[in-house]
Amino acid sequence: MTLAPDVPPAPFGDLAEAIDALRESGLRLSTPRRLVLEALFAAKGPIAAADLARELAIDESSVYRNLEVLEQRGLVRHVHLGHSPGLYTLARADESEYLYCERCARVTAVRPEQLDPVRAQIQHDFGYTPHFTHFPIVGVCDQCEQRGGKGTVA
Repeated sequence: MTLAPDVPPAPFGDLAEAIDALRESGLRLSTPRRLVLEALFAAKGPIAAADLARELAIDESSVYRNLEVLEQRGLVRHVHLGHSPGLYTLARADESEYLYCERCARVTAVRPEQLDPVRAQIQHDFGYTPHFTHFPIVGVCDQCEQRGGKGTVA
């Protein structure tokens, strides 16, 4: 199992600030690293390393190495949605947490405070403080539920 580094998100608002944060952490901005960052800024949501490699025409192992370095510096996070490989997204101070439909694979990003009542209930009942940034809440969305279980299992 992969472990998410326990580092706070680096403060950045745009690509230029992300590059500055990277350099301030002591790393240089290689061409593959810049391309990966640009692609993450352009992505509409979490994206697989294999998709980044294909889109950028960069060796997949290079993409993984750069994602790992960016994650260790607080610029990137990864999330596991369903049975897919880890997906990567920019780390932000206002990080999203996720809901995942196990039938249609729909992903819903939610603000952490929207899940605070669930978090409080789990904390109260079990003594755990859950986080849903790395692993989502998995269940069945309303549309699949209305179909009465007639959905494709993802």
